Amino acid sequence: MDSSTLTLRDGRSVRLRPVSPSDEAELLQAFARMSDAARYMRMMHVVKEPDVQRLRAVLASFPERGIGIVATVPAADGFDIVASAIAMFADDGPHCEFAISVAAAFGGAGLGTAVMTALIAEAKRRGMKEMEGYVLSENQPMLHLARRLGFSSAFCPGDASVRICRLALA
Repeated sequence: MDSSTLTLRDGRSVRLRPVSPSDEAELLQAFARMSDAARYMRMMHVVKEPDVQRLRAVLASFPERGIGIVATVPAADGFDIVASAIAMFADDGPHCEFAISVAAAFGGAGLGTAVMTALIAEAKRRGMKEMEGYVLSENQPMLHLARRLGFSSAFCPGDASVRICRLALA
């Protein structure tokens, strides 16, 4: 994926680009700006502090083991990350698991659709045949986005609080 500039529905511009290990500090700032409720929806449990070692491991695994896309806007310290989407490749076949986060101030402006569309396109380009993600049943905005993008949705076996969203990429 190349870097591109996107104008959102509300007129704001963001830059979409691949994530880089050098984005660690900005990703940690983005985490710090998330509300407790947003962290819960994204992580599916209460998370007060980021797992820096896990973040570093994920960033180091790109592009061999996954894909990461960020949306940035100019900020006093250079830029802020206002959305991120990742897909981690499975060890046992051409499928991947996605995760997405959009800053509250950018919700409803089309940014989630943009980063997920870019992620899906890159996963297809990388040969993935299926993408799936685990979404809390109460996370209606994410479930709505997944439906709009063509994902199917089913309850997770044994846990009605989680839905599995799947998209055939082939």
